[in-house]
Parts: sequence; C-alpha cells; structure tokens
Amino acid sequence: MLNRILLFTIGMACASFAVPCYSQSPGFFIPMALDSPSATTGNADTVLRIRNLNPYFTLHVDSTLTYNLEINKNPTQYFWYLKNSPLGLRINKDNGQLIFRADRSYFLSGRLKYDNPYKVNVGVQNLNNPSEKIDTSFTIVFFTTEIIPSRVKPSVSNTIYIEEGDTVNFKIDCETGSFPIDNITLYSNVQLKNYTPVKKCEDEFIWSPGFDFIKDHDSVKQKLVILQFVGMNKFYVKDTATVKIYVRDALNYPFMLDEYNKTVKAVSNYILQLKYAFVELDKKVKSTKHTRTTFDMTTAGSALGGTVLSSTASAGAQTAGKILPSAGVALVPVKEAVAPTKTAEQNSASLVRSSIKRLEYMKSENSLVGEKDMDIVRKVTKLRDEMKQIQIQLIDLPTDENMTMNEEQLNEYFNSKKVDKKYRLKSK
Repeated sequence: MLNRILLFTIGMACASFAVPCYSQSPGFFIPMALDSPSATTGNADTVLRIRNLNPYFTLHVDSTLTYNLEINKNPTQYFWYLKNSPLGLRINKDNGQLIFRADRSYFLSGRLKYDNPYKVNVGVQNLNNPSEKIDTSFTIVFFTTEIIPSRVKPSVSNTIYIEEGDTVNFKIDCETGSFPIDNITLYSNVQLKNYTPVKKCEDEFIWSPGFDFIKDHDSVKQKLVILQFVGMNKFYVKDTATVKIYVRDALNYPFMLDEYNKTVKAVSNYILQLKYAFVELDKKVKSTKHTRTTFDMTTAGSALGGTVLSSTASAGAQTAGKILPSAGVALVPVKEAVAPTKTAEQNSASLVRSSIKRLEYMKSENSLVGEKDMDIVRKVTKLRDEMKQIQIQLIDLPTDENMTMNEEQLNEYFNSKKVDKKYRLKSK
C-alpha cells in the first residue's frame, strides 16, 4: 500500500512540474551472469587463461592430491599437458584434473626427495587453433613428519691395516633418509699429507703414508690414524662414521733400490780402478823380469863362451876363455842394481787381483732376487762394508781415475790366460 502511495505521489509530482522521470519496480530486476556476453558488452573475455591456478603445492607423503584446473573457455575444445612433472604426477588432458599420490616407495627408492622444490610446467591448448595456448608453471614440495636419518657409510670396514708407502682408497657412500647429507667434513687425530679431501657423498678418500710417517725414534713401529667423516644436512643434523687405519713401519724400497744401484755402481768403478792399478803393477813386474832375464842370459853366455874358448889350442882364445866367466860374474851386481827384484810389486799385484776377485764375487752374491728383494738392506750393507774393508787394506795403493784403457781392454787383460796362470795359486 505504501509503495502504491509513493508511486502515485512521484507520478503526480512529475505531472505538475513537467519533468521527465523514470520509475523501476524491484520485481522486474533480473541479475546477469558474469560470464554472460550481454553483461560484458564491449569488454569480452577473449584471452585464454587459467582461472584457479595455485602456484605452490605442499604435499605430505602418502597423501593424495586432486585439483581441477579451470579455464575461461569451453573446456571441450582444449586439452591439457604437463612438462618436467615428478614421478607419479599426471593430468587429465580433457578436463585439467591434477592427480598425484605421494607414495612412500618413491622416496625410499630415491626417485623423489623431501623438501626439494619441483617446478612443473603446465599448459592448455586449443584443439582447433594450435596458436591459442597458454604455458605456465607451479611448484610442488613434499614433506614428511617421520624423520629417517641419513647415514655416512664408508665402503670399507671400520679397521684397516696398511704399511708405509701403500695407498688406501675407499668411497664415502651415504644412506639418504628424510633429509640428504649436504656436506661431509673430515677430522683426523694426526696431520695428514698428500690426501684427497672428502666434501660430499660419493667422494673418494685417497691417502698414501710416506716412508717417514713413523719416525726412527718411535718406540712402537705402528701408528694409529683415526678418521672421522662427519656428514651434515641443511638442518645441521650430523652423522659420524669412523675408520681406524693402523700404519705399520715398512721398508722404503724405492729409496733402498736407488741406494743399491749407487753402491753397485761405486763397487764396479772401484773394481775398474783396481784392475787398472793391477795392469800397471803387472807391467812393472814384467819389465823387471825381462831385464833380469837378459842379464842372466848374458852371464850364462859368458860362462859358456869361456868354457868353449878355454878348450881351444890358441893361447889368446884360452886367455879370453879365462876372462869371460869373470865378466859374467861381474854382471850379477849390475843386474841387481839395474833391475832389482820387484817383490813388493809382485805381492801388491797378487793382493790387488785377489781383492778384485773378492769384490766381483760379492757383487754377484749380493745381486737382487725378484722384483722386490726384501733382503736389499743387508745386501747394500754387505757391499759397502766389503768395499770399505778392501779400501782400507789397499790404502797405500795408488789409483788413477784417468785410465788410458777402457773397461773391455781391462777385462781382457785381467782375464787373459797368461795373467791367470801367472797369479794362480799353486798346490804343493
């Protein structure tokens, strides 16, 4: 009744003042839909877009995700697709429904990881017009309330025995739990040299203790090295793996092999010097012997000539025969003065020859056996002691390093049959 009176009053007012007026009854108002073309005349929604895309999803393990993506067009004319999707995530190509179940086995097998953002590219395209499409992305992260600790696992046992000079090499593996190990720190109870550091999982630890790792003054010829590999995740949760390495004292074989070769070379050079000294001594003895033989032959010839001349009928010849033996006898002191017997040189030559034979025998007796002769220290010591003893014994023997004969000539002279027969010991 009030509405009728109000309308009547407004109508009378309009009639009295001749002002154009309009009235509207609330009973004839019909609201329009937002996506109706008549409601957006002049501002038509023609650009393809996804109306309800959530840019970030957080999903618990063993839970299920179901999410319907919507577009501002008729969905029957479009299809949906995914790119770079994690394992198990799929989309219905017809209606854009995202479906995913975060199965725990995906994480235990390492195919998926917790707290690791996965960026997924999603797109929708017109079936009739390929140029009408939209590509966007969203991020999905998986989490769990159950904490599975990650472990540091070396690929060797907890205790290792090695020797100096050996190389220890093993890999640091990791058992990945809820949160993977991001970095690994190495701690040692002794200072290590020449080792490969370990910083992350799957790195290799390589270390070779030197031959001076155990000092000579150490009472125990074995040293314990304790290695601790401490792994830590992004929440600073740590796990420690310990490896004990017992390092035993060992022979520095490469060094001793070099010392052995130097010793053998020194012995060989000393043998050549002795052979040259022997040749010089033998030549002196031989020259003296030749001179004395000449005097002896002259004396004998004089005596024989005197005997022959004494038996002749000529008086002059008989006189000469009486003089010649006396002349031969007179040559004896001359022989001793000109070419005295080289007894010292003869004995020295014999001593030098026996020393050479002894050194050659010791060098042959102490030769290395096999690729790695563990008796090399004793052999080096034996060769050095033997050479030193002979050097002391022949300390007065002059040796000349500027030899006029090469090694082949010296060996040929030293091993000749005449020299061997001359200095060979004779049995009684």
